[in-house]
Amino acid sequence: MPHILIVEDETIIRSALRRLLERNQYQVSEAGSVQEAQERFSIPTFDLIVSDLRLPGAPGTELIKLGQGTPVLIMTSYASLRSAVDSMKMGAVDYIAKPFDHDEMLQAVARILRDRQSAPAAGEVVAGKTANGNAKSTADSGNGEIGIIGSCPPMQDLYGKIRKVAPTDSNVLIQGESGTGKELVARALHNLSKRAKAPMISVNCAAIPESLIESELFGHEKGAFTGASAGRAGLVEAADGGTLFLDEIGELPLEAQARLLRVLQEGEIRRVGSVQSQKVDVRLIAATHRDLKSLAKIGQFREDLYYRLHVIALKLPALRERGADVNEIANAFLARQSARINRTDLKFAADAEQAIRHYSWPGNVRELENAVERAVILSESPEISADLLGIDIELGDLEDDEFIGLPAQPAGNAANSSHEPTEDLSLEDYFQHFVLEHQDHMTETELARKLGVSRKCLWERRQRLGIPRRKTGVASES
Repeated sequence: MPHILIVEDETIIRSALRRLLERNQYQVSEAGSVQEAQERFSIPTFDLIVSDLRLPGAPGTELIKLGQGTPVLIMTSYASLRSAVDSMKMGAVDYIAKPFDHDEMLQAVARILRDRQSAPAAGEVVAGKTANGNAKSTADSGNGEIGIIGSCPPMQDLYGKIRKVAPTDSNVLIQGESGTGKELVARALHNLSKRAKAPMISVNCAAIPESLIESELFGHEKGAFTGASAGRAGLVEAADGGTLFLDEIGELPLEAQARLLRVLQEGEIRRVGSVQSQKVDVRLIAATHRDLKSLAKIGQFREDLYYRLHVIALKLPALRERGADVNEIANAFLARQSARINRTDLKFAADAEQAIRHYSWPGNVRELENAVERAVILSESPEISADLLGIDIELGDLEDDEFIGLPAQPAGNAANSSHEPTEDLSLEDYFQHFVLEHQDHMTETELARKLGVSRKCLWERRQRLGIPRRKTGVASES
């Protein structure tokens, strides 16, 4: 069982974090300062140290030296984010911004411990985190060194391109809908590159206020603006020697785009308020769900920057385009969530597997993960039903041969139907015939299950097709 040391001077935060980690099968010790940690524990014996940056007495970064190679995860408020970047340059393995949610912390801890097992070199820098602390929810095992689940043809093609592109220093633009896992692709590119031991600094351009974005990215000098009481390095400078990942780059203001173009063209930055430039060596990976070429045509994105970014373009398919991958990913999420609540008996019922396969997942992997987590929490039996996923499958989402549990032709006498079913029936006719034929001896739940839809969808179809629900007999289910 991994042993984690928490160093945090705020008792409430320290206690809450301890309970969170202990509930997830970690052994935890705690201290309120660096000095207390030194007095009570042998710091190098821990598997991970989670420390606040600002502590009474010595700062949390002192633990980097005292840990003698033990990875240190620095916690910091948004106001001191640039100090966290300095911490990474001093050797912190990662940083996480306060306030953070439970999933975010658990994902960071699991990733650091996993990376330490696979590459336990002392003092090695593993990777950076999103600048606003928002960890993306993605599958973290699967295709060998790529670390992405899925084997459909579009993903196999993507894996091949990642392996070819990763060893180069070429700029990469990752395109795909929100929630498809673009940061996971960026991390794979970094981990397979010659820069893997240097930081990967991730920045969500949509999450930083427009008034702060230039200062955050490029740094500033003392007195450059009101409140700039000291000079600070920017995130681009922190990525020197490593990889800079700019997520949602389409949201970057035009002024910041001009500065970024200089980084790509000249390999140098100039801090806000400075007249001096300095050289930086960064590999840029950008991602967006928007059409940058169209934005460039209407003046909302610099055309010269677009062509600088578009050296290598990787297209990440939407989840609905990945076929059976969706079930594989869902099962990975199920295993993760089951372990989190100490249950080993959970599995998807047949209707849930079909619903997962045929739902369009407009929110992609992120929506799938949330649906599985919700289902695991609410499930009272070992089998997770489709209803617990909280999604609706419309008949129009399925092809003619994709009805769930529906026979090729409904059996029995069509007493309430004006014609027998034939192969020429449309889906609407098929629905109407099946409901009229079976509603006298099936409940609404049974009808919905046979048709592969939710009860809500069944009710809506009844209303649209003018098929009233029977008030007597079996179908009068409460």
